[in-house]
Amino acid sequence: MSIVFVPKKLRGKAKINQETIQRLLDENDQLIRCITEYMQKGRAVECVQYQQILHRNIVYLATIADASPDNVPPSSNSTSNETSVSRPPMNGHGGT
Repeated sequence: MSIVFVPKKLRGKAKINQETIQRLLDENDQLIRCITEYMQKGRAVECVQYQQILHRNIVYLATIADASPDNVPPSSNSTSNETSVSRPPMNGHGGT
């Protein structure tokens, strides 16, 4: 069972740490492998439950990422000013 499925009484009380995130990423890797294997065998119907779990995990990880502060340091080859200038616009319209 996915670690995302937490009883309602325990929701919001779990500590989110690197180990939890890594377990989810490992679980997602395994889910993708299972989905791929079933698809190759022509068993698309069996994939649905794994796809739903994978979707929940990805949404959960995205929620964690959105809620956490940006603490990724810029690369050592550029300054923070260069990094912000070279970044593409977030709206996807190419700045026009």
